[in-house]
Amino acid sequence: MTDPIRVFLVDDQQLVRSGFSLVLSTEPGIEVVGQAPDARTALAGLRDAPADVVLMDIQMPGMSGIEATRIVAEEGLGRVIILTTFDRHDYLFGALQAGASGFLLKTASAEDLVAAIEAVAGGHALLSPEMTLPLIQRLLRSGADAPAAGSGAGASAAGPGRSAAGAGRSTADPGAGWDAAPGRGAGGDPGNEPGHAGAPGEPGRAPARELSAEDDAALAALSEREREVLALIARGRSNQEIAAELFLGQATVKTHVSHIFAKTASRDRVQAVLFAHRVGLVDLP
Repeated sequence: MTDPIRVFLVDDQQLVRSGFSLVLSTEPGIEVVGQAPDARTALAGLRDAPADVVLMDIQMPGMSGIEATRIVAEEGLGRVIILTTFDRHDYLFGALQAGASGFLLKTASAEDLVAAIEAVAGGHALLSPEMTLPLIQRLLRSGADAPAAGSGAGASAAGPGRSAAGAGRSTADPGAGWDAAPGRGAGGDPGNEPGHAGAPGEPGRAPARELSAEDDAALAALSEREREVLALIARGRSNQEIAAELFLGQATVKTHVSHIFAKTASRDRVQAVLFAHRVGLVDLP
């Protein structure tokens, strides 16, 4: 039997910590192993007993959540998900540079929170859909390569006794709206037709551009439906929103996301979005 994911809560509001703890206590695969009202108390607790995932607020008295995240990553005390009410881009970039594995707004549903914890425990990076596009815009405009969200988190350990793959645990359900385990469902879809970005008359398609052989092959491997799904991901849509817009079931969208990740060799949603912009499925606003 797989050990539960050990979660540590860090937030200066008692009601917030109690609410998250109550939500997570109903999940058989998750165990809340500690709570702290500030970063320094959290670090002391994590040094005594590292967690698999740390839910970290940003604005707290004393040390900020971003600085605490840097220490958690450097010392391998767990993988950090920044959980905040502020959708500020400077917080997002600071958190990722500090080594956070994810960035999630507190307006997320309980289902999304659980899926995020499972994703990060499984070694994946994730972003709230609302924050994906600003990150992509910044990376593309600066000419940066395609790092995974939370790529700095490689210094953080998954916790004692847990492998990088999550100790046999399933990774995030792609239906959660951020991340999916790469390599799942890599087989071709029925009706998969090769194609190129910028084909005349195709709605929502950016102008043609010269592609590398790898990108050209990856784009050709995507079915038309997978391209539609990828374009919506690149516009910051969650899987639930994609399902509603394309009149699909969420399970179907989840499968498409898994296929997209596998065919484009994307580790996470951020890399898939960068691919979509690179091959011209969407243009940068």
